[in-house]
Amino acid sequence: MSATDLTSDHFQRLQSGAVVAQTARPSLSYWADAWRRLRGNPRAMVSMSLIVFLLAFVSIGPSLWRVDPAAQDLDQIGIGPGADRRVTLAEPFQQWQPSIQDIALADNPLGFTLAMPANTQAVRLIWSEQLAQQQQQPRYRLYRNLFAPSDTGSFGLPLAVVDRSWFEDRLDLQPGTYYYTLVALDADGAATANAVTQTVDVIRVISIAEARQRGLLDAEETAELGQSLELAWHPLGTDYLGRDMLARLMYGGQVSLFIGIFAPLAFVLLGVIYGSVSGFLGGVTDQAMMRFADFVVALPFLLFMILFKVIFGIGPGESGIWPMLVAMIILLWPAPARLVRGQILQIREEGYVSASRLLGGTTSYVVGRHMLPNTLGVILVTMTFQVPSAIFTEAFLSFIGMGVAPPTPSWGAMCNEGIKSMLTRPHELLFPAMLISVTVLAFNLLGDGLRDALDARMRGSE
Repeated sequence: MSATDLTSDHFQRLQSGAVVAQTARPSLSYWADAWRRLRGNPRAMVSMSLIVFLLAFVSIGPSLWRVDPAAQDLDQIGIGPGADRRVTLAEPFQQWQPSIQDIALADNPLGFTLAMPANTQAVRLIWSEQLAQQQQQPRYRLYRNLFAPSDTGSFGLPLAVVDRSWFEDRLDLQPGTYYYTLVALDADGAATANAVTQTVDVIRVISIAEARQRGLLDAEETAELGQSLELAWHPLGTDYLGRDMLARLMYGGQVSLFIGIFAPLAFVLLGVIYGSVSGFLGGVTDQAMMRFADFVVALPFLLFMILFKVIFGIGPGESGIWPMLVAMIILLWPAPARLVRGQILQIREEGYVSASRLLGGTTSYVVGRHMLPNTLGVILVTMTFQVPSAIFTEAFLSFIGMGVAPPTPSWGAMCNEGIKSMLTRPHELLFPAMLISVTVLAFNLLGDGLRDALDARMRGSE
């Protein structure tokens, strides 16, 4: 059938709006479409939720959990989450005057036994005088261990060498099980075959006066010896100085995230300005500016970090937050500058840029109105990837003692403190390391999502 054979009978009138319903879809702007694509990425949305939670954790958290991160709870040092917080009321500490006749000795070669129930005030041990009567100058060496000597092959910490038949241990006692080993020495000071190990369970106690002073008992509240009370609650435990881990993680996160967000904002902004000017001008100016950027890349970061600490007058053991920020801003801008320069070199050849120039647009207008807005997606992605890099840099510098120094908390500094006791108190290292890992992972996944959402070439795959 040819076109001349077509009549009005071959056509059908469509209802009003039918074409629009079949062929049209709502018009979306670039940013609305990018947000739609980002919402369709589950990993990016979960990462964004984690970042919002972390920001709320370090900003709103301290107002909800009002615990001083520097306050020490000396009754709960190095405890883990969910530790026993019970404390028993006892008599105030009094000097011990042992009386061997009133104590039943144990059935072992030295009669080594516990003189009275052990608590955090003192562990009082006593043994037989029989060996002392056989030697002119009897001596004993007493050891203390957190683990059974049969399992470790070691008696543990040597407490003292004594020439009497009793000993009172008051050295940093914490609730738990201790293993005391008594070794008899010969006249030359060498250990004999007489060695006895005693297992001692230490309970936490406090006097009634101390309980009232710390607010565990009201002034009018009656109390009896042997009564059990609950000490202050530490949801994530305490560190080796008895400081609340949750409070220190909150305040430490403020330092880590401040450095991790403020430093990238500053050096990415500097790189954007430098790269856009270099790319727009081009020619010899562009080459000279890029060679200077290459020179900055070659500068050693740690060396300049030390130099800035000297310039700022920060001595050993002092926090170097501002030298760290200055070093990052001065030395890390070339990477975003190169990226923005490449985008500007590509965009300046577009037709709408040439038209803007022909219409009399100034350099600042063309760059600010046309070029930079079209590179904003790349800038946001770069910023997102630079944040975890800055957080990790702060954690690394604080870990090696060149960044944030105690008592100022930061996640990196807390890892540095926690690694010293990771075998006995792993929570001191686990929690800050976990927050660093989660933050870095969340920003990286969000950066991947933003890159896919803002890349116009990805739209064709839908």
